[in-house]
Amino acid sequence: MVEEGNIGASNKAVEEDNGPKGLYYCFWGPIYWFRMLAMETHWSFVFAVVSTYGISQGLGGALARVGTEYYMKDVQKVQPSESQVYTGITSIPWIVKPIWGLLTDVIPIRGYRRRPYFILSGLLGLVSMLVISLHGKLHLVFALMALTAGSAGVAIADVTVDACVAQNSNKNPSLAADMQSLCSLMSAIGALIGFSISGVFVHLIGPKGVFGLLTIPAALVFSVGIVLLEPHDVNFAYKEVSEKFLDAGKAMWRTLKCPEVWRPCLYMYLSFALSLNINEGLFYWYTDSKEGPLFSQETIGYIFSFGAVGALLGAILYQNILKDHPFRDLLFWIQLFYGLAGMLDLILVLRINLKFGIPDSVFVVIGEAVTQMIGRLKWMPLLVLSAKLCPSGIEGTFFALLMSIDNFGLLSSSWGGGLLLHTLNVTRTKFGNLWLAILIRNIFRLSPLGVLFLIPRGDPNSSILPTEMLGSEDETVAEESSNVELVSLVNSVDGR
Repeated sequence: MVEEGNIGASNKAVEEDNGPKGLYYCFWGPIYWFRMLAMETHWSFVFAVVSTYGISQGLGGALARVGTEYYMKDVQKVQPSESQVYTGITSIPWIVKPIWGLLTDVIPIRGYRRRPYFILSGLLGLVSMLVISLHGKLHLVFALMALTAGSAGVAIADVTVDACVAQNSNKNPSLAADMQSLCSLMSAIGALIGFSISGVFVHLIGPKGVFGLLTIPAALVFSVGIVLLEPHDVNFAYKEVSEKFLDAGKAMWRTLKCPEVWRPCLYMYLSFALSLNINEGLFYWYTDSKEGPLFSQETIGYIFSFGAVGALLGAILYQNILKDHPFRDLLFWIQLFYGLAGMLDLILVLRINLKFGIPDSVFVVIGEAVTQMIGRLKWMPLLVLSAKLCPSGIEGTFFALLMSIDNFGLLSSSWGGGLLLHTLNVTRTKFGNLWLAILIRNIFRLSPLGVLFLIPRGDPNSSILPTEMLGSEDETVAEESSNVELVSLVNSVDGR
């Protein structure tokens, strides 16, 4: 293993030495980098990452978001409060991500742990998107079932490719950072391209046509399950499956009972749940011809693409400037600015920006970029904190559990926002109380400051868990091979 690692490192060095330098490196550098990763891991692994992160989650996720909003508004003709609730329902598969992770790790199918789950994911996406795109007038219940099935397909593929990244990181430790960079880069590029073209496609072929296009990412994920290089395990003991599930459950429950763990978990849930999501109400207002600015489909896509740029800038800002600051101090200022940033929506809805000569399209782009940047700045320290709450031996599985808690908070936020829009009678054509909904949302965004004492005062370089829960280095190494299924989530932002 050491010799293979040295050979891999030397090959990487040779690639860098033989690679292009100077001005041409901007063009040839990424090509050499991709070729190096394909040679060191296998081309099918790189294809899996590009297909899952770049095309399925990045580009496909952007198309799906814009397409779903127009589908609910123009095809199903639901109220914004209802659309808010339905959006939360379709995100439920991401809440149960630990289950998908455990399934891919402890239950191989015909001797394979990853390939069958990629095939299952692709089939879910293909069938669900075809049903929505080809059916003339699909009943709302069946449409929700299809959208949820498509979301489940993306979530299963996400967990499965994370497990592949973890396995290859263990085999090629010197390339671990490159693999995570590949995942993040593909996701960011895919989202930027997807949001940029989403409005154009909605305008040209409609939301149902966009769902038809989403069969292409699903087909690529399906093809990953066919071509992926994976060892064949024919001697798996299926009788041990229930025991593994039981052991994982007991270990997670023991950890959650620790005050150093459940207190930050409670804060993370409340910080997301209390930041009410009323995006559907704003979207309906954006596209309204009487009270709103009547943005076109293309403009909506461009707005979201600038939001993706803002999120990327937030991640860069955190990584280079803010990553060493204490958790409690950093989250105080971020949560405060998150509430204040919501006032940009209030200024837009009240049309105050027009009094200063700022067009709606310019002001909404600024607001979206700022909001997404601050949202990412809020997310990043919580990711780091979650990683530090994971005890030795169950790091990956417990981290996925923490991400599920966060996703449940986002679900509560979406449903709470839908209830707020319904209570204030914000409908498809009535937006008189939308400003009040925004104001209430902004106040709720500040409310997590009252429970900030649940967050430890330490910084990312200090230990949070009790000493007895950290485990020794030898114990960690011994458990590593049996916990590979979700360990890469510690270094991955998801999902979603």
